[in-house]
Formats: sequence, C-alpha cells, structure tokens
Amino acid sequence: MGWFLLLIMICLVLAIVAMPYLREARKPEMNDDARRKAPGAFVELSRGVTHYQWLGAARGPVAVCVHGLTTPSYVWGPIAEGLGKLGFRVLVYDLYGRGYSDRPSGPQDAPFFVAQLEDLLEALKVEDDITLLGYSMGGAIATSYAATYPEKLRQMVLIATAGMGHDLGPVARLVQNYDRLGAWLMLALYERSHRMGTEAERGLPSSIDNIVELQQAELKYRGFVPAVLASIRGMLDEDQEEEHREISREGIQVLAIWARDDEVIPITGMGKLAQWNRVARHEVIEGAGHGLAYTHTDEVMHAMRDLMKD
Repeated sequence: MGWFLLLIMICLVLAIVAMPYLREARKPEMNDDARRKAPGAFVELSRGVTHYQWLGAARGPVAVCVHGLTTPSYVWGPIAEGLGKLGFRVLVYDLYGRGYSDRPSGPQDAPFFVAQLEDLLEALKVEDDITLLGYSMGGAIATSYAATYPEKLRQMVLIATAGMGHDLGPVARLVQNYDRLGAWLMLALYERSHRMGTEAERGLPSSIDNIVELQQAELKYRGFVPAVLASIRGMLDEDQEEEHREISREGIQVLAIWARDDEVIPITGMGKLAQWNRVARHEVIEGAGHGLAYTHTDEVMHAMRDLMKD
C-alpha cells in the first residue's frame, strides 16, 4: 500500500512538472495559415520568416521602428501615422518570436536581434540615412544596431529604453537567475502574469483599439513565451554603457523619451544615459507609464517634433 501511494505521488509530481511543457506544445504554430490575414508582407531571413509593413508616406526619408519585449509591431501604428504626416516612410516589423514572425530557438541577445534588423534592411535595400526608433527592449536593440552600424543612421529616438536597468516583475527576476527552474516557472506562471499586467492597463486611454486583447493574443501561439524568456536572459540582461558611449563618439543625434511614472523602465535611467552620452537630448512625458507609445501618443510625437525637422 505504501509503495502504491508513493507511486501515485511520483506520478502527480511528474504531471505537475510536465503540464507547462505540454500546454506549450499543444499551442498552434505561427505558420502560413496563421499569417493568412496579416497586414503587410513577409521575407525569409537568415533565422526565419520576418513580418514587416511599410507605413506613413509613400516617399521620403526612412524611419525604422523596433518594438519591445511582448507587444509586436502594431504598437507603432499611431506613431507611424504621425511620422508619415512629417514625411517619413515608416518600416515596422515583428521581432523573432513575436507577432507574425518565426520563432527560432536559441539565445536572443544583441547579435541575434541586430542580425535580424540588418538582414531585413539588406533584403529591402534600405541602406543609410535611417532614423531609428526603439521602444522599451526595442530601444536596447536600436542602441546595439547604432553602435554596430553608426554610418547608416541619421538619428535615433529611444522611447522608455531598456539597457540601463529595469524591473519586469518577480517572475522575470526568478527566471533570469535560475536555469531549469526558471524555465519551468516561466512556462508555468508567465501567462497569468502577462494577463494580469495587461488587464491592469484596461482602463487607460489608448490610441490602439483593443490593445489588451491584442497583447494577450500573443500567448496563443507556440514559441512566444520561450522567446520572452530568451530575451529576458539575453537582450535585457545586457548593460549598454559602452554602446551608448560609442554612439556619442560617432556623433549620432539621440533623443530619449521617458515616462515619469514608468514602473518597468524607471526614469532613473535618464541619469545614466546623460552620463554615457552627454549630448543626448531628453524629454519626459508627465503622467505616463510604460505604455506611453499608445497611452500618450500625441505627447510622444510632440516630444519628437524638433528632432524630426532637423
């Protein structure tokens, strides 16, 4: 009888351990069927299919927009519209693991994301004089790209940029510090954490319709949660002091836009960036949190007004 109870307990433990992995495995893939109604276009790059869109003006200088950790390229829609009114052709795309792009396995560090962006620009024959915009983790990606290819940039805008300290919450802290346990915790707990975080913003104004539903829809497809984990352990675990100092030495114009009430990327990052790049310009959006790209779109566009006229 004792052995039978022990066997039941072992089976229960194994079931609990396996459940998050089975749930992830049962999710549908991001494939041609899932992409059938997607806007924009697709291109096969070195690590897989990347979804992209041209927005804004039909002709003019190119602005390339890099989104953040969990909210794919649609987050740029309202800002892209504003940039289009200023005469910019706006390129937005989904990072690997998000939106309609493929979900390759492996580390998601600076070289991984810089290669995706460079592959995309090469495929689309976008060569230089680029205005590069990055939001949250996208700001860290934009920073790495600018430090690697400074000759291609005209100017750079960083919105609530990562790379100078952040707080993604208790789940992220655990998964960042513990290897296998962290991976299990991510699969077991992140979906609930993501839903709670997005639901907390449901009452906020938004320039994007159904923003909460769109964000939560990312959880539907296989590979999204592992991609977030890979980025937390990779791109978001990198200190970017040297990259910002290199950008300063290259003389690239930088505008950093911060949210006063941001609990994810604290405004204390402004002080670090001011030390690393003394000629970077800073704007602070009062009353805004980390979702400022869609909760305070007009204010973000107003903050960019002078730089975009240069």
